[in-house]
Amino acid sequence: MPLGFDILYSDPYLLVVNKPSGLLSVPGRLPENFDSVALRLQTQLNAEIRIVHRLDCDTSGLMVLACDADTHRELSRQFHDREVDKIYQAWVMGNPEQDHGEVNLPLRYDPENKPRHCVDHKEGKSARTLWSVRQRNPDRCLMDLIPYTGRSHQLRVHMLAIGHPILGDSLYAPAEALAAAPRLCLHARHLGFTHPHSQERVNFDLASPF
Repeated sequence: MPLGFDILYSDPYLLVVNKPSGLLSVPGRLPENFDSVALRLQTQLNAEIRIVHRLDCDTSGLMVLACDADTHRELSRQFHDREVDKIYQAWVMGNPEQDHGEVNLPLRYDPENKPRHCVDHKEGKSARTLWSVRQRNPDRCLMDLIPYTGRSHQLRVHMLAIGHPILGDSLYAPAEALAAAPRLCLHARHLGFTHPHSQERVNFDLASPF
């Protein structure tokens, strides 16, 4: 099985890769969904690779993976304690009036519309997204998105909720926004964390493919 994506950094403890759009982070339950970043790395490197966090299948960009239990434990703690810097880039439909803002809307899984999630002020879990406009076009704008929390589909649902769905989003975008791009225009462009062994702060940046 070819790797099909770039390893941007590696050492005995961790890997940072460029996950392509359309590839799962981890194997799914069904046999046809086994292909994933984790499986390909384990096969190619003949090593146990541990998932620290996930990107949606259609999202591209930076992922960090651990090569041992101690590294996995410490990186997972940093994600849980919000010590990791994450910046995503997205093209969204329309233009907000302000140049920056935030979304505070609780989210939950929507079992009646699998695999979608939805805003629910009674049963949802707190979710916060910071956003800023990088570029404005007549019908769309390029945004930086910072997920303060890490709920499933958080950025996609939050952008939809404020009236600016992400272009090419097959789950949430209305027809016009879906047709405006050949893929989900969401990319993890920056990742920063403390290396579990050197204790140095490391930062990775990856230009958006769209």
